[in-house]
Amino acid sequence: MNYVLLMMGGSGTRFGADRPKQFIEVEGQPVFSYIMDKYDRFTQVDGIALVCHESWVDYADEWAKKLRIANYLGTVAGGSTRSESVRNGLAHLRLLADDNDIVLIHDATHPYLDEGATALAIEATRKNGAATLGQKQYDTVYRTDAEGNLTEVVPREEIVSGASPELFRFGPLYRIYTETPEEELALFTSAGALALANGIPMKVIPTDLVNLKITYRHDMELFQRLFHGYYF
Repeated sequence: MNYVLLMMGGSGTRFGADRPKQFIEVEGQPVFSYIMDKYDRFTQVDGIALVCHESWVDYADEWAKKLRIANYLGTVAGGSTRSESVRNGLAHLRLLADDNDIVLIHDATHPYLDEGATALAIEATRKNGAATLGQKQYDTVYRTDAEGNLTEVVPREEIVSGASPELFRFGPLYRIYTETPEEELALFTSAGALALANGIPMKVIPTDLVNLKITYRHDMELFQRLFHGYYF
């Protein structure tokens, strides 16, 4: 079985709106609802759980039910850190998931689903234990120092930008999140970083989609331009 944790616990302070960016409505629906609906139609997904700020749990739950998401598994409140939010989501899935099931962790601020690449990532996770989508770099990549000066050219063949989802066998990831001390968990901002720190290798599956992350207002403007005929 393959389960999605749709992560949307951020407060959106950098975006500067009256609500977190994942709940801003585009053509009458919040951003996260389009990704959730896309996953619901993706035949390789068996269940979708939402993880969001406790103040928005009822709102997210209402939209999931309004859209009649067939594979909806409920909404759980996140924590004070990204890692705590992931742990809460995994605890919610523990009631259903076996150790060899796969969990896909998708950040709702990545407003897309690359079905082809995600299918390959599921296959890679079954084989290797973990995988992630990544966008290759085609421009020159530099390293800088603390003062903002260029220090070296980094071979772009070695660089990818992280994309969603990250995928893991459920059992090993669940044990890492439940056995790692709280203060150590707080140091990690992604499940992939925590997995690598615990010796879980991750296969990178290239994505051809524009790897947009909605952080600032101009990101939302770009998303709205790409909304029809590209992402959804």
